[in-house]
Amino acid sequence: MQKTKLTLAAAAFVLALPALQGCVPAIVGGAAVGVMSAHDRRSTGTQTDDETTEWKASQRVPDQYKTFSHINFTSYNRRVLITGEVPSEEAKAAIEAETRKLDGVREVYNELGIGPASSLGSRSTDSYIDSKVKARLVDSNQISANHIKVVTERAIVHLMGIVNAREAKVAVDVARTTSGVKKVVNVLEVIGEEETRHLDNQTLGARNPPPATAPVENR
Repeated sequence: MQKTKLTLAAAAFVLALPALQGCVPAIVGGAAVGVMSAHDRRSTGTQTDDETTEWKASQRVPDQYKTFSHINFTSYNRRVLITGEVPSEEAKAAIEAETRKLDGVREVYNELGIGPASSLGSRSTDSYIDSKVKARLVDSNQISANHIKVVTERAIVHLMGIVNAREAKVAVDVARTTSGVKKVVNVLEVIGEEETRHLDNQTLGARNPPPATAPVENR
């Protein structure tokens, strides 16, 4: 029962994040960013580059396609996922071509759909699916949710991240068995288990060790 409450609370919190994005820095300053960064297998430099790439890609969308399109760019370890809806194949190809011109981009995954922009109701449902997948990743106790980026569009779940084969299987299984998910698109970057362990140790090793425990004298 307690576990169910925690899962629902986590889902509600994740669902509320878009509305809170502007408020969090004012409340906690850089603390939240620091915690997330410390658990990320990307270097802080790569994380910054990814955020910059997302912004640059959004600025390169040709003007003639902006009005009737809904486009999201998600960059993870310099691999860019494009999701959303555009009016034509020409628009889809043009947006991908512009994204590929960005410096530092290693790969582009163009998952744009052809058709009218999704409704606010559809996007709300996608956000809810996002929250359920993330909560179930936490509940699985087999993988850190911080290592997986979940992007849902039209009930299609896209998975990004740097993981080993075991973690990739867990993430895909969790996503494909989540209610409301129509399809899972796996764009995870799979590396060896030893390499993920090395990346995790690097992250932990970057932190200051705890102070030595002081001796206790009983009187």
